[in-house]
Amino acid sequence: MEVLESIGLSPAESKEHERIATGSGYIIAPKLRVRTFNTLGKKFRRVVVIAHTLPFGGPIDGLLGMDILCRMKAKIATAAGLIDVE
Repeated sequence: MEVLESIGLSPAESKEHERIATGSGYIIAPKLRVRTFNTLGKKFRRVVVIAHTLPFGGPIDGLLGMDILCRMKAKIATAAGLIDVE
């Protein structure tokens, strides 16, 4: 959530929310629309994101949803630990 606040968005003021499953159960998280979103060399416009704070200290910087992975035509090779995108 801190990342969204740093770019001027306030998850606390969101009018939309989504029920999501986490490692500790279900939560209701705010949904926001960001103007641009860059990841893995691709740029997306007007992307809806779900705001949720991830635990500190782990190797996770963020999570990509299936909506973005599908738009990138991602191919996930679990045995090799690779994600290929177009």
